[in-house]
Amino acid sequence: MAGNGMTQRIPVTAPSKWIWLLRITRYTGTGSPFLYKKERTHRINKFDPKTLSITHQNIVKITRRWLDQMVIGLNLCPFSYSVIAQDQVYYAICDATTDAQLKQFYVNELQRLLGADENDIATSLLMFTQGLEVFDDYLDLLDWFQQLLEQAELTQHVQLASFHPQYQFEGVAADDLSHFTNRSPYPTIHLLRQAQITKSLAHVVDPEKVYIDNIKTLNKLGRQQLETLCPWGK
Repeated sequence: MAGNGMTQRIPVTAPSKWIWLLRITRYTGTGSPFLYKKERTHRINKFDPKTLSITHQNIVKITRRWLDQMVIGLNLCPFSYSVIAQDQVYYAICDATTDAQLKQFYVNELQRLLGADENDIATSLLMFTQGLEVFDDYLDLLDWFQQLLEQAELTQHVQLASFHPQYQFEGVAADDLSHFTNRSPYPTIHLLRQAQITKSLAHVVDPEKVYIDNIKTLNKLGRQQLETLCPWGK
């Protein structure tokens, strides 16, 4: 996906176990911002599944079931319940197959998130349906999107979190159950507002305890039950 005159991307390894908290990156270089305007010319509405095709509606249903059963049901992310319960998540499905299409989709969703009132769209999930079944290919896309975010000088506004059916943390045994914290039904990139991350972390006394509690929860459930909840993660 580095062709078509797009930015050259460097392969990256999977993020550390702290992906759910997100490492806060600071952009110190220069670059041209995306076409992002703080002044909203019209109201950007909440997510409405009825505007999607039947195929895309099913993708959203499967993703929401995963959120309900795993992320909320197992309390893997203490900060996710309110935005999901209040329907403040925007679900965007990408069928793109070229770099130009992928980049345009990404820019559109950044504009949508940053142009919306956070009471309507607090956060966005981008699901990809084409060509990212291999985890390394997904990581290449994630790295490219991060570079684009930095070039646009938007890292102070948006952070990326990553999820994939075959997610694997760097430096962790392949059969470790911790990988299931980030194993989603589709290759997914989560766009989070930086302000919300800062606000949420301010209430976390011991971030490491959340990770430790998650591992205890997954180990207590065991592989068989986890694979029942997340059959794509086998």
